[in-house]
Amino acid sequence: MKTTIIALACALAAPLAFAQTSTTTTQTTTEPVTTTQTTSTTYTAGTVTTYEPGRTVVVKGEQGPVSFALGTAARIVDGAGKVVTAPLRTGQKVRVYYTGPETERVVERVVVEDQD
Repeated sequence: MKTTIIALACALAAPLAFAQTSTTTTQTTTEPVTTTQTTSTTYTAGTVTTYEPGRTVVVKGEQGPVSFALGTAARIVDGAGKVVTAPLRTGQKVRVYYTGPETERVVERVVVEDQD
């Protein structure tokens, strides 16, 4: 009887000893979204009505006066591309090249068309 009990105990324990456990791992990765934006440079031509060095320039063109914020990257050059060191004057003819929509215009350069 003792061997029967031992055999029965071994028979009950064997499936537990050889049982396999499974583990499921889930990994989530997020890829960055890449967007492409096309920007075009536009210009407004006219005469300077107001100029605050390093801050703003107001140019009166065919559409009326247009105000531009001058950032640190904005350059003021002549027609040949040389940097103009003299401040802009009221009445000077200029072309202001900028990118972006009307509410967020970023001035790239101001080309002075006439220098007296």
